[in-house]
Amino acid sequence: MPDVRLGSPQGKWIVFTTVLGSSMALLDSTVVNVALPRIGRDLDADLAALQWTVNAYMLTLAGLILLGGSLGDRYGRRKVFVVGVGWFAAASLLCGIAPNAGVLVAARALQGVGGALLTPGSLALIQASFHPDDRGRAVGLWSGFGGMGAAVGPFVGGWLVDGPGWRWVFLLNVPLAVLCVPVALRHVPESRDERAHGGFDVLGAVLGALSLGLVTYALIEAGGEWTTLVVLAAVGGVVAGAAFLSVERRRPDPMMPPDIFSSRQFTAVNLVTLCVYAALGGFFFLSVVQLQVVAGYSALGAGTALLPTTVLMLLLSSRSGELGERIGPRIPLTVGPLLCAAGMLLMLRVGEGASYAADVLPAVLVLGLGLVTLVAPLTATVLASVDVARAGLASGINNAAARAAGLVAVAALPLLTGMGPEAYRSPDAFEGPFRRAMLWCAGVLVAGSALAFATVRRPPPDCGHPECRTHCCVSAPPLEGQHTRRRLG
Repeated sequence: MPDVRLGSPQGKWIVFTTVLGSSMALLDSTVVNVALPRIGRDLDADLAALQWTVNAYMLTLAGLILLGGSLGDRYGRRKVFVVGVGWFAAASLLCGIAPNAGVLVAARALQGVGGALLTPGSLALIQASFHPDDRGRAVGLWSGFGGMGAAVGPFVGGWLVDGPGWRWVFLLNVPLAVLCVPVALRHVPESRDERAHGGFDVLGAVLGALSLGLVTYALIEAGGEWTTLVVLAAVGGVVAGAAFLSVERRRPDPMMPPDIFSSRQFTAVNLVTLCVYAALGGFFFLSVVQLQVVAGYSALGAGTALLPTTVLMLLLSSRSGELGERIGPRIPLTVGPLLCAAGMLLMLRVGEGASYAADVLPAVLVLGLGLVTLVAPLTATVLASVDVARAGLASGINNAAARAAGLVAVAALPLLTGMGPEAYRSPDAFEGPFRRAMLWCAGVLVAGSALAFATVRRPPPDCGHPECRTHCCVSAPPLEGQHTRRRLG
């Protein structure tokens, strides 16, 4: 049984290392957004190229993250985590020296491969290392500081863009990796799933990535014209997705075992994840551009505008994790998305000459409160829904859902809102589509809130019967039997 205590020196080093590693991936998924207008001007790129700058990373991350989790469970979570950190740093260096948009997009795709290795490992290391009594608080700290890394991204990106230049947005990852790797090797215990065996589901990984890639291509390119190639890509993406599901049902060792979704709690929380992270992906992609192009902020000013979200995540996420343990996940996962939706609706007030105190700050504060409310309980509930030995797999599936949702949102929102290929260069061309995008994002969040209220339940207390202990430390959703047939509140 895992026995590291959160208050011990080793426990603190584990949290530090996993947060630092995962923050590289989270930070990069948001820090790049604030640099997009400058990247577009310097590399003479249109909106589609900027979408691919974001989505090439998200595509390989979402498509391979399940495989990354399986590799960690098989060969050692610490080992795969360290390899992922090193790979991510090398790809970041290539991004930083990219001479044109094509090379940058290719390097971003390589970054996503590194992120697929390190991201599930970071959370799985916490789940597999800490004593059950400390696991909820540790996950809360990981979520809070990790969320802070994502939220501070626009500020760091703005500072770098206005200072040494946008290339340092990527080069910053190299010294972070140099710090992370030796600490992980020295202080983080190795763990693996001793039951893992058989081959790897390479075909499933290829089909999943191909499906996401073709759908993303179709959505981005359809913004220009629905050509025969675009239609074929869309159809091919759907067919590849169906083939992926068929392969996963038939393989003896699938990377996404269908039986993991027999947990109704796990399935429900992943559906909520799709809604939440689709909206957040669209928001972070467009809001910093709105602040720069329409409201007239500098890159640093646009990044700084989002700092209150960071502060709230830092101060309150750990408490949010503890509250979720006491009252259950249903209320936080219902209220949190509604608060985020309200924050995005408040962004409709942000236009030309917008006041930070009167227009931007209220939106950012409400959004931050929503993130505080939902992020830690969502993560903890995903892990509590499965056995600890499948922590890497569960983390991978949830991360894949989150990244795929953001990927599709970034690809689809310009199409849905009528945003042209040169819109980011003109305040008049960008403002209208941005407002429509915020309405779309708010609507998706409301749907996620309704879904959480209808489907997420609090796991029952352990009744002492062996069949009820199917998950580590937290009871499973009820089985059909006299010992587990209960009402969940």
